[in-house]
Amino acid sequence: MLREVRITPSILNANFDDLAGEIRRIADVSDLVHLDIMDNVFVPNFTFDFEAASKIVRESVLPVDAHLMVVDADRIAPQYAEIGCASVTLHVEATNDIAQTLRAIRSQGARSGLAVKPNTQIDEYAEFSDLVDMYLIMTVEPGFGGQKFMFDMIEKIQRARRIIGSRPIWLQVDGGISEETIEIATAAGADTFVAGSAVFKSPDPAAMVTKLRELAGSVPE
Repeated sequence: MLREVRITPSILNANFDDLAGEIRRIADVSDLVHLDIMDNVFVPNFTFDFEAASKIVRESVLPVDAHLMVVDADRIAPQYAEIGCASVTLHVEATNDIAQTLRAIRSQGARSGLAVKPNTQIDEYAEFSDLVDMYLIMTVEPGFGGQKFMFDMIEKIQRARRIIGSRPIWLQVDGGISEETIEIATAAGADTFVAGSAVFKSPDPAAMVTKLRELAGSVPE
């Protein structure tokens, strides 16, 4: 049996001057578009403020998967659910009341996501599984696109898959996903993939999304 696969291209490496057009290029073959929100505090980079992000969400022809790499996630995360993001992921390292914030995201009709940085253990957050629609395992240090996949995160992906068990929780990986790494991540248990550089730095982004889906879909559960 093959596990359902989702590809969520990140626009971090897209042309910021025409993001709506860039999203349309991959819309027919992608499940969601991944929106990286960085504040230059939680991570050493800045991408979009709330106003710019809201515009992207409004104009996107794909559902938006918002990944918040920001401080004060308890206050900010529900706002992204309110503006229509299909999925909102917060970092455990930037959230004071994880349970309450996950509930607030869900209350706005969005899927709730919980992310961990490479040095954070996923096992400590298994208690939130009933409130989580997606776990996100970072396979690079968050902050910049184009980084190399950290192969020592494979064991963490496997542990997350064991935590999920038979629950209908997505297991997303973000960082260094490419033709060379997606099958390895899938075999470890991931089913939802963020790909930025691999997609938007390729000559044909849509064809690359299709290729990644084929590679991931070839690995059985």
